[in-house]
Amino acid sequence: MVHSTANKVKEIKVDLDKCTGCRACEMACSACHATPKYSSVNPARSRIRVIKDVLKDVYVPVRAGDCTPAECTGRHAYTVEGKEYPECSFCGVSCPARDLFKEPDSGLPVKCDMCEELPPLSGPLCVQVCRPGALSYAEREAEVAHETPQGELEVALKALINRQGLRNVRDSVARRSQQE
Repeated sequence: MVHSTANKVKEIKVDLDKCTGCRACEMACSACHATPKYSSVNPARSRIRVIKDVLKDVYVPVRAGDCTPAECTGRHAYTVEGKEYPECSFCGVSCPARDLFKEPDSGLPVKCDMCEELPPLSGPLCVQVCRPGALSYAEREAEVAHETPQGELEVALKALINRQGLRNVRDSVARRSQQE
């Protein structure tokens, strides 16, 4: 099912030419997500990571995005300065194949929240502390298409069948179909 609405889209843009690999963004993010807030710095709690290509001496800040229920449901390749990197190198999703973007205590996936809090910050903390200006924050209005990803639907359906039984789910879907 696909539908679209006008939403405020929040973006953190990266200028690779300006990133020095200082990791101030990681430290600020981890402090913001400490419990209690700002009580400690643990980069493993950060929703942004700076990845380095040692051969090219390029730093790439990568933010935590949506989680994937299985190892690589999408195959992505990234090109940085003409060099292509495999799927996992700079992937922003939390996945079962690696520990990047998982809460260190619980193992649960984390996602960048753009430092949403009350009162709201003037922008994400990682952008505010980025002295070289490699990170910038922008908000814009955009028409966004919403679609329930097939993987999520199948995971939810499987959980429902496990809990309610296939016959009950099938009967319920049949009744619902007749109503609509």
